[in-house]
Amino acid sequence: MFGFGAGNRPDQVGLAPEDGEIRRAGAEAERRSALIDDLLSRQSILPASGAYAEVAQAVTEANAGVARAELRVARLKAEAKSKNWLPSIGPSVNLTSLGSIAASILIEQAIFDGGARKAERAYAAADVEVAAATLSMDANQRVFEGLGHYIRAQRAREQAQLAERAVGRMAEYERIMRLRVEGGMSDRSEQRVIEQKAAEMRLTMTNDRFTADQAMAELNAMAARPLNHLSGLGALPQDQGGPEPVSVLKARGDGARTLAEAQLLRAGYGPNLKAVGNWDDDDGLLGGLSIGVENGLGLGNGAEMAALNATGDVVDRRIAQSAEEANRRIVMLNHELATLAAREAEGAGVLAQTEASLAMFTEQYKVGRRPLMELVGMFETFSKMERDQASLKYEMALLRLEMARDRGVLANGAAL
Repeated sequence: MFGFGAGNRPDQVGLAPEDGEIRRAGAEAERRSALIDDLLSRQSILPASGAYAEVAQAVTEANAGVARAELRVARLKAEAKSKNWLPSIGPSVNLTSLGSIAASILIEQAIFDGGARKAERAYAAADVEVAAATLSMDANQRVFEGLGHYIRAQRAREQAQLAERAVGRMAEYERIMRLRVEGGMSDRSEQRVIEQKAAEMRLTMTNDRFTADQAMAELNAMAARPLNHLSGLGALPQDQGGPEPVSVLKARGDGARTLAEAQLLRAGYGPNLKAVGNWDDDDGLLGGLSIGVENGLGLGNGAEMAALNATGDVVDRRIAQSAEEANRRIVMLNHELATLAAREAEGAGVLAQTEASLAMFTEQYKVGRRPLMELVGMFETFSKMERDQASLKYEMALLRLEMARDRGVLANGAAL
């Protein structure tokens, strides 16, 4: 369950899912909502245990729950509108010509309203669907942000460890060059070049540590408890081509709401018939019929009706555009992921070859067949390649999380 003090993991359905706002909205709906059923069926792709699950749990517990509150309000409004077919009863107070006050009970019952009240119920139901989709997007976005901070921190930590090893080895080269300069075997310009390279590596190490600390600080700021003890990456499945991105579901809810609003406005241009009853102590119950047209007649009514009738086409086009944009984004992310995977596979081979060349250069340097500066240059190249290669698996993890967020499968729908 999302909200302050909530204790359910987004990857677990069985932890009191009956309390989820989306489930309540689906249970209380006047008609069965396919959109809400779709949201409820979504399962988290996160492992049931491990660092990812703990991060998701911690950031979920600290969620302020604004989207949940908005869904609750929309659900209550829909519940109220579901009774709008019942007669309305209320007091009626009139000032008579004699200066006295006459009080009565006024009862109204709509007999024919051109579908206005049905449109009000449909609008309220669509409002619930939009709020439910918004809640799903909000929950998945929060988990994505938390895991994003965690993965960036892990990447910076590993790169800092690689930089620390590189700094140690460069310090040894720096020491050797200093001895060679003191012995007159090398020029001081070479010493300054190595000192500069060593200083750059130390700066890289410092920046990596700062990046890791900053990412963890941001994660802890949005989590219910400190998470500094966590380490490592979790396994994430490849994109399975479904379910449909939540943004498309939200567009469908928006479209249904727009259509209901158009139907409500259209009903205002037709006649409505009401049964009216007035009860007071003197005359008892007096009844009658009331006929009227809410918007009246006007020269612009034809154009207004034409605009309202075109609403369906606009809605269809908006949903199609939303689906196209979401699918294009998924395709782009999948392409980037495939590119990174190919780079990782190719880079592993190149890195192994570079490491072997570095070992060979080191042996040749020891027997005097390679100058120290050439060995330092080779080591600098290897260090940079090792750092870039280590970053790839974290970049791929972020892309998988991004696709899972768009599809709404970072948090269980039934637990929202």
